[in-house]
Amino acid sequence: MTKERKTKDVIIIGAGMAGLTAALYAGRSNLSTLVLENAIVGGQIANAVGIENYPGFTKVSGSDLMTTVQQQAEAAGAEVDEFDMIERVDLMGKTKIVETQSYIYEAKVVIITSGMERRKLPLKEEAKYSGRGVHYCELCDGHMYQGKTISVMGGGNAAVDAANFLTKYAKELYLIHRSKLRADKASQDKLFANPKVKVLLETEIRALHGEGRLTSITIYDKAKGEERELPVDAIFVNIGVVPNTHLFEGQVKMTESGRILAGEDCRTNIPGVFAAGDVREKEIRQLTTAAADGTTAALLAEKYIESL
Repeated sequence: MTKERKTKDVIIIGAGMAGLTAALYAGRSNLSTLVLENAIVGGQIANAVGIENYPGFTKVSGSDLMTTVQQQAEAAGAEVDEFDMIERVDLMGKTKIVETQSYIYEAKVVIITSGMERRKLPLKEEAKYSGRGVHYCELCDGHMYQGKTISVMGGGNAAVDAANFLTKYAKELYLIHRSKLRADKASQDKLFANPKVKVLLETEIRALHGEGRLTSITIYDKAKGEERELPVDAIFVNIGVVPNTHLFEGQVKMTESGRILAGEDCRTNIPGVFAAGDVREKEIRQLTTAAADGTTAALLAEKYIESL
């Protein structure tokens, strides 16, 4: 069946902070704007329980903040579609093509705000236990383990914050990391003060076990040189992120790690294609810098369209 073709001024790929901010500004500029999201609207920050460093809010949940920004973007005229998966893009021509499962879109500008996704647990059994004890979203799946033994893998802010959140459900909780913790001191202090928590540093997870569902993991204590089996009902993995840029390979210039090369003006090597937020190669990645990128990309997209 031939897909219906639709025309937009701006297509934004990704509905995190950068994408929704870009949609807000593009909509306010009277540009027909579509945001396409393959996962959840709001991006990874939607899972944050309490954000305390976003200007204007003493403390706000990620879901509440992103819902507000989405409502602002839609009120400005932008359309947000989170159910139509993107199959391919062709960005090299003057008219940009974005093909989804349902439509073929033609646009004057594409703004890439596809963000990052959590790195998968690098064990051969990961696929077997994914969703059956191996999880990547504590806010989505933590409630499944009320009164159970939960483990968290990772040592950065995301891992420690996840562990702190999951203590509300866990009977006991293990934070497991192969080296030292890198999380903020306040988050670490909160974790260490919780009597439910045991922190296992210099420790690797080497295998997963269980019939149908995860029931235990094999861990290796590097300091002692000892391996043992640890009974757990779940492991929540927070070991870094990878850029969602596979759709754009061979078209947009990227770093070896897969982030898109674009300056502070968010322009890529292709005229009419911008990159904003965590997907862009830059030194600082915060909610505020994502919002700034989205603003910049949308306003310069308007100038680009005017120049055509």
